[in-house]
Amino acid sequence: MCRWMITGAAGMLGRELAHVLAMDPSAEVTTLARADLDITDAEACVRTVAGHDIVINAAGYTQVDRAEQEEAAATAVNGNGARNLADACAVHGAVMVHVSTDYVFSGEASQPYAEDEPTAPANAYGRSKLVGEEAVLRRLPRSGYVVRTAWLYGEHGPNFVATMLRLAAETETVDVVDDEYGQPTWAYTLAQQVTKLGRAALAGQAPPGRYHCTASGQATWYELASAVFELSGLDAGRVRPTTTEKFPRPATRPSYSVLGHERWIAAGLPASDHWRVQLADALARPGFKALQPLSSGGDPFVRRGATG
Repeated sequence: MCRWMITGAAGMLGRELAHVLAMDPSAEVTTLARADLDITDAEACVRTVAGHDIVINAAGYTQVDRAEQEEAAATAVNGNGARNLADACAVHGAVMVHVSTDYVFSGEASQPYAEDEPTAPANAYGRSKLVGEEAVLRRLPRSGYVVRTAWLYGEHGPNFVATMLRLAAETETVDVVDDEYGQPTWAYTLAQQVTKLGRAALAGQAPPGRYHCTASGQATWYELASAVFELSGLDAGRVRPTTTEKFPRPATRPSYSVLGHERWIAAGLPASDHWRVQLADALARPGFKALQPLSSGGDPFVRRGATG
């Protein structure tokens, strides 16, 4: 029996991780939401990690725009909290898998970022996550794993795909930015992949360090929105392309967030499906199907602008 611990278990990824591991009869799983464990409390982390073989840290401060005014608060969770968990894992000899982000890169590249590419976060959220990455790998040089992902969506919690389905029922047209590139990644698929990495780590089959785990392929937000409409049986022509400058936000977003998967493949781990395949599978799930309008022609549209 392998003893797993999941932090951030009430979040979008955390809930999917719990769901995936619940199907594994060899896994004994402890799920911890924020109310169960404050990862900024170092002593609480040491007490709670005791008895576990592997910790997956899916907890985090995720308010990207708010972090511009609350960088210390973001770093307390994303940086210091990750360090506390890593220290606790070091005390108890546990493996740690820490979930991070594409935002640690500048977003100025023109080809997929390799795992060892120099980092240069463009916003406070990215800086806070980088602090956590560095702490985990420094504290756990032989048992620390960082998994960077991007453009995550799922049935649980607010996300871009759910927003597009809601807007499809409320607006005639939706304007979405077409000059930011990334890899839309379904939280359920990411959970499956992260647990595979965890098992490989426990078996000594995957070296510690940084890994990238996103869907394959790439898309703009406009292309993702168009696919959401199309795969839901709606008129994709209702989605209109626009530019990032039309939607200014407090935090700078990377214009190019495509991640390479070389280290993932080199470890013998299975590649993730293309983002359109993941999206089609996700939209067939009950949580998303409940949001989908019945048809393009039968919705009570109100014409108004919508953000991308």
